[in-house]
Amino acid sequence: MQVEVKRLDELTVQEFYKIVEERIKVFVVEQNCPYQEIDAQDKHAYHLIIKDSENNLVGYTRIIDKNSEQATFGRVLVPKQFRKNQYGRALVKATIEKTQELFPDKQISIQAQAYLKNFYSAFGFEPISEVYLEDNIPHLDMIL
Repeated sequence: MQVEVKRLDELTVQEFYKIVEERIKVFVVEQNCPYQEIDAQDKHAYHLIIKDSENNLVGYTRIIDKNSEQATFGRVLVPKQFRKNQYGRALVKATIEKTQELFPDKQISIQAQAYLKNFYSAFGFEPISEVYLEDNIPHLDMIL
């Protein structure tokens, strides 16, 4: 498993195309949620990519400097054909490590889909909000 972290201007056109293709498959089509998938945060984010031994994209997140006290990550995805292989756990672990490396003095906060509360809790995240709707999907704020 290979972990890469790149800024937008470091990604090749092919890499960014694959990332966007998977993000749209998961967050727009699969979750039936029409919204502006590519946004201004992509310009400033660190894009974390996990590839398998055959160079397939098996995981992706983007890490963002949220404010003076917090960093965050989102767009956490494992393409459908690679789920059930523990890539999700490896992806979140790598993302937490890289976020702490990039922003050592900041807390990590996330907006998690509510059904993933226990998944993120296993990494030490704790809920700090009630469940609310974001793009018509139940979410909650969590902090590490």
